[in-house]
Amino acid sequence: MIQFLETLKIQRWDDHRYYHHSRINQSLHLVSALSFLGSYVLLFSDPIAASLLAWLVAMTTRQSGHFFFEPKGYDAVNQATHEYKEEIKVGYNLNRKIVLLLIWALIPVFVYFNPVLLQKFIALNTFTNTEGFVRQTGLLWLWLGAGGLLFRTVHLFFLQGFEAGLAWMTKILTDPFHDVKLYATAPIYLLRGQLIDPMGHVEAH
Repeated sequence: MIQFLETLKIQRWDDHRYYHHSRINQSLHLVSALSFLGSYVLLFSDPIAASLLAWLVAMTTRQSGHFFFEPKGYDAVNQATHEYKEEIKVGYNLNRKIVLLLIWALIPVFVYFNPVLLQKFIALNTFTNTEGFVRQTGLLWLWLGAGGLLFRTVHLFFLQGFEAGLAWMTKILTDPFHDVKLYATAPIYLLRGQLIDPMGHVEAH
């Protein structure tokens, strides 16, 4: 258990110091984390609504921070290139995220044009209105989220061992709680005009 917690701590620390320099990215992660916490609550009463909130708000804010605002140049704080950081990324690096998000974007297209196929092979009812279309899309997005999490976890079992994979899955599921604490002050720094976190705590670590 001690070793597992240490692995989890290292993964959290590396994720922060390598991939969250932008104050905009940090602020978007705060919005994302609060949205994910809301979706966690909704899971108990309306899992599909939880999925829609997670994908349409939490995931879009989180990933837009990484894609559009996080610096892609040389990381002087960690003395690492962007390419190196992408190579060692434990979870989904930008290329893997592109594949995941492409599948996410294609799901509503698939739902719209293949209602009969969904009914036959996935046991979903053919939707008759906009609400039905949205809820079937949300259900498939829920499966995509669970499948994406399990796929990378099992993949890590083979790449880095059972402990690393389990630690990463735990990290992903608990990131919303951790991110609220970690990035709660990011919007304040952003309003003061600080676009990049100087990461003094990383250099002093």
